[in-house]
Amino acid sequence: MSLFKKRTTGKPGEWFYCLEHKKVEEGPDCPAKNRFGPYPTREEASRAMDTARERNEAWETDPAWHDAPKNEGPQD
Repeated sequence: MSLFKKRTTGKPGEWFYCLEHKKVEEGPDCPAKNRFGPYPTREEASRAMDTARERNEAWETDPAWHDAPKNEGPQD
C-alpha cells in the first residue's frame, strides 16, 4: 500500500488531448503533463494540435510580442 495516492486533475465530462497516446480522452486518464485541455467537447479536444499550431503562429507573427531590433543606431 502506498502512502500517497496518484492524483490527477480534471473531471469526467471534460475532454483532453493526450500528447503521449495521441488521442482524445474523457476525464483525467493521463497525467496533466501529457495532455492539453480541458475542452468542453470531444470535437474541440480532437483539434487540440491544430489549435496549438494556430496560436503559436499568431504569437510568432504578432508584433506586440516582439521587441524592436537592438543596436541598429540612427537611420540616415
